[in-house]
Amino acid sequence: MKKIKAILGLFLLCAVMLAACKQNTKVQDNTQIPKEEVTKKKILFVVTSHDKKGNTGEPTGFYLSEVSHPWHILHEAGYEIDFVSPLGGKAPVDGFDLNDSINKVFWDNKEYHEKIENTMKPTEVIPDNYVSIFYAGGHGTMWDFADNKELAAIAAKIYENKGVVAAVCHGPAGLVNIKLSDGQYLVNNKKINSFTNEEEAAVKLDNIVPFLLESKLIERGAIFEKSAPFTSHVTVDQRVITGQNPQSAQGVGEAILKELNKNDK
Repeated sequence: MKKIKAILGLFLLCAVMLAACKQNTKVQDNTQIPKEEVTKKKILFVVTSHDKKGNTGEPTGFYLSEVSHPWHILHEAGYEIDFVSPLGGKAPVDGFDLNDSINKVFWDNKEYHEKIENTMKPTEVIPDNYVSIFYAGGHGTMWDFADNKELAAIAAKIYENKGVVAAVCHGPAGLVNIKLSDGQYLVNNKKINSFTNEEEAAVKLDNIVPFLLESKLIERGAIFEKSAPFTSHVTVDQRVITGQNPQSAQGVGEAILKELNKNDK
């Protein structure tokens, strides 16, 4: 009888210890479950849908290095990049040079290759989701950026939310008709640059593009800056960042990152 009681007592003790152990494990597991989901800050890249240089029959599109170089800077810094184009869907590409190692890194990235092949339409964009908007260049932009009211409204909203508006080369075509809530053009009384009239003449497209970008920006009140043709030039003024040509693309990416870091402080 004593042996039976001893066995029962031992069994009861083991059961109590096992229950306590399970409870402790449960508590420890519970401390590991709640994980705050990290939401990456997002930047919206705008690329052209237009694939022909006027009536020349020559192909065009977004200029690859003007996407890949800023993308590389900002992606490495932890930002998520989304893509929008005037028509949505697959964006035509120009300047396709995979000997440029950054171009290749971008083009071989499955996630971002999928995004550039399936860009959003402007109606699908929620401006409040983005801390910056960046207009990539390429001659196609001269035909479909300036008059796109939906894209202009998105950019104005991002800017008035204290975000950064940026563009490079022909990308500033997207800036010429952006108006803020006070009725003023975004570029008015700001230092701005873009592909210059001299550069357009040098590539023999000054009589092909629907307007000269430098002249149009000046007409909108911009304080236009420029360097010698095809040398890097990046201008920053009141959260608007512009670059002169493909050579300026990396510098624009770096300037966007610097401005965003300043906004975070």
